[in-house]
Amino acid sequence: MAEEHHHEELVSGIAEQLELILKKSKQAIYIYLDDVHKVCNENFAKMLGYNSAKEWADTEAPLADVVEEDQKAVISAYQKAVEKFMADSLDVSMRNAKNNKLVRTRMIVAPMAYQGHIFTIHFFNQI
Repeated sequence: MAEEHHHEELVSGIAEQLELILKKSKQAIYIYLDDVHKVCNENFAKMLGYNSAKEWADTEAPLADVVEEDQKAVISAYQKAVEKFMADSLDVSMRNAKNNKLVRTRMIVAPMAYQGHIFTIHFFNQI
C-alpha cells in the first residue's frame, strides 16, 4: 500500500511539473510509470474517444488501445526507453474507445527521470 501511494504521488508530481506542456501542447501526450500510474493530456483522451484524461488514466490496460499487431513494437520501444535510456519513434495504430475507428499515429517515446524513478513520455501525431 505504501508503494502504491508513493507511485500516485510521483505521477501527481510529474504531472504538476509538466502541466504547461500537457495543457499547451497541440500533440496528444501521455506519461507512463506503469499500467496503473499514468497521466495524459486532454488531446490524447479525445483522440481515443475518452471523455476526459482522468477516464483514460483510470483504465488499467492502456495497451488495449493499441491494435494487437502493434503492441509488441510499443512494448519494445518502452523497454528501450527504460532499460537503455533511448528515445524511439514508430507508427502505431490505435482504436478509438467509443467508435472503434482506427487512429493512425506516429509515436515518439522517450525516457525521463523524476525523483529517481524512470517514466516514459509519449508524444503522438495523427498521420
